[in-house]
Amino acid sequence: MHQDNAGLPPEIADRFTEPFARFLKIEAAAGITLLLAALAALILSNSAWSTPFLTFWETPIGFHFGSLDFTRSLRHWINDALMTLFFFVVALELKRELALGELRNLRMAALSFAGALGGMLVPVAIYLALMKGQAGMHGWGTVMATDTAFVIGCLALLGSRIPPTLRLFLLSLAIFDDVGAILVVAVGYGETLNWAALALAMLGLAVVAGSARLGIRSVPVYFLLGGVIWLCFDASGIHPTVTGVVLGLMTPTRIWVSDERLRSILHRMLSYPKGDHSTGNTTDRRDLRRAGTAITESLSPVERLEVMLHPWVGFAIMPIFALANAGIVISGADFEQSVSLAIFGGLVFGKPIGVLTFSWLAVRLGLATRALGLSWSLLAAGGLFTGIGFTMSLFIAGLAYAPAMLTAAKIGILCGSAVSAVSGFLMLMWLTSRRKTA
Repeated sequence: MHQDNAGLPPEIADRFTEPFARFLKIEAAAGITLLLAALAALILSNSAWSTPFLTFWETPIGFHFGSLDFTRSLRHWINDALMTLFFFVVALELKRELALGELRNLRMAALSFAGALGGMLVPVAIYLALMKGQAGMHGWGTVMATDTAFVIGCLALLGSRIPPTLRLFLLSLAIFDDVGAILVVAVGYGETLNWAALALAMLGLAVVAGSARLGIRSVPVYFLLGGVIWLCFDASGIHPTVTGVVLGLMTPTRIWVSDERLRSILHRMLSYPKGDHSTGNTTDRRDLRRAGTAITESLSPVERLEVMLHPWVGFAIMPIFALANAGIVISGADFEQSVSLAIFGGLVFGKPIGVLTFSWLAVRLGLATRALGLSWSLLAAGGLFTGIGFTMSLFIAGLAYAPAMLTAAKIGILCGSAVSAVSGFLMLMWLTSRRKTA
C-alpha cells in the first residue's frame, strides 16, 4: 500500500501542543454533554417522575470488611468513587502542563496560580461576610472552584475569536482551582482521623512509588493499588477523592522508549521476509510483541492514562454526576435564603474580582507575566467565566450542607453559574467584535 508522505514531518513541539488541543476538544464537547445532563436532572426533578428519580440516587450499595462499613448511597459512590477519576485526570493534565506544556515557564504558570488563588480567597471572604453568624458558614468551600468543562465549552462557542492564550490561562486556572478545592475538601470536610487507616494509605502510596522505581508498568496493577489506597483514605476520615489528585501528580511524565529506539525496533520487525509466522515462539513473533510494547511505551504514562480516561470522565462520569446532583425541586423553594445569595455573590462577583486583582498584583510585583495577546480586558472577561462553579460547587455543597439547606445552596450555584456564563460570553462577544471593527 502506498504511504502518503506529502505532509510536513512532525515537529518536537507537536508532542506538547497536540495533547493540549485534544484535551480542549474533549472538554468543549463534555461541557455540552454536562449541560444536557444538568437540564435533564432539573426537568425530571420537577416532573411526574420526580419521586422515583430522586429516590433512585439514594439506593444503598456497599460491603462490610470486618468492623469497617463501606455501605453508601448510589449518589455517595458517584461523588466519592467516580469523582476520584475526575480528579485523577485533572491532576494528570496539571502534571503534563507543568512538566511538558506551556506552564513550564514558571512566570506564566505563576499568573494562572495567582488568578486561581485570588479566585478562591476573595469569594470565600464575600461568602463569610454575607453568612456571618448564620447557619451554613461551613459551606464556604462551595464558592472556591471553577467548572473546567463548562468554561472550555463556553469558549468553544466563540471559536477562533478567542486567543489560545486565554484558553490556556483559564484551563490552567481551573485546574489549579480544582486541585486546591479538593485539598480543602480533604482537610476541611473530612471526619475524625483514623491514624491506622491513614498510615496504610501512606504505605500504599509508597508501594506505588516503589513499583514505578522497579519498572512495573502494568496499568491494572496501579489501578488495583489505587483502589486499595482509596479504601484506606475513605476509612481514615480524609475525603477519598484526594487519592486521585495524589496519584495523578505521582504519575511519571518521562517516556520509557525513545523515538530512536522505537524506530530501531520497528525497522528490525519489518526486515523479516514474508511467510507464515503466525504460530510458535519464533524470533519475528518476539519482535512483534516487543514492537507492540515499544509503541505503547513511546508515550509517557501521563499521556497514555489521559488519553484512556479523559473521554470516560467527560462523557460518562461527569454527566452521571450532574444527573445525581443537579436535581432541584423548584416548587416551593425559597429563592431568597441567605445561603443562596452568599453563593451567588461569591461566584458572580468574588471570582472575577479575585482573579483579576491577584493576577494584576502578580504581574505588578514581577512574579508573573502575561502571555502575548492576553490583554487585561480579555483577562477580566475570562474572570467572569470562572464564576461557573457547577460541578465542584455541587460536589462540595453535598458535603458541607445539611439536607434542609442543600436545595437553597444548589439554587445559588445554578443561578450564579448561569449568570457568570452569560456575562462572560457577552463581554467576550463585545470585546472580539470591537477588535474586528477596529
